[in-house]
Amino acid sequence: VQLQASGGGLVQAGDSLRLSCAASGRTFSIMGWFRQAPGKEREFVAAVSWSGGRTYYADSVKGRFTISRDNAKNTVYLQMNSLMPEDTAVYYCAGGDYIGSYYSQRADRYDYWGQGTLVTVSS
Repeated sequence: VQLQASGGGLVQAGDSLRLSCAASGRTFSIMGWFRQAPGKEREFVAAVSWSGGRTYYADSVKGRFTISRDNAKNTVYLQMNSLMPEDTAVYYCAGGDYIGSYYSQRADRYDYWGQGTLVTVSS
C-alpha cells in the first residue's frame, strides 16, 4: 500500500495550489490531509469519505480549501485557494477507515501515510 503526494511548491500569498494524493494497493473509507509547520505539531486540514458525500475541514481552512476524491483513480485532491503564509507546511495525505467528524480529524485513526509535499507561501 502506498500513498504518493504531489503538487506542493512555492507560491505567493493569495495564490492557489492543488495537491494530489494517489493511493495504490487498497481503497480507504476516508482520506485526509494533515500538515506540519516547522516547530509545530501535525494538524488536521481536511478529510473526505469514500463516497465524497462527507467532507470535514479545520476551521483555519474552511472557505479556502476544498477536498475531493476520484475513486476511479483512487486519488484525493486538496484545492487550496487564497493561500496565506501561515499555510506554509509539509502536507501529508493519509488513508483510514474511521468515518465521522471526530475520527477523521485524529491522525492516530489513519493507518497509511504519504511522504509529504512542501507548500511554501511567501508574503
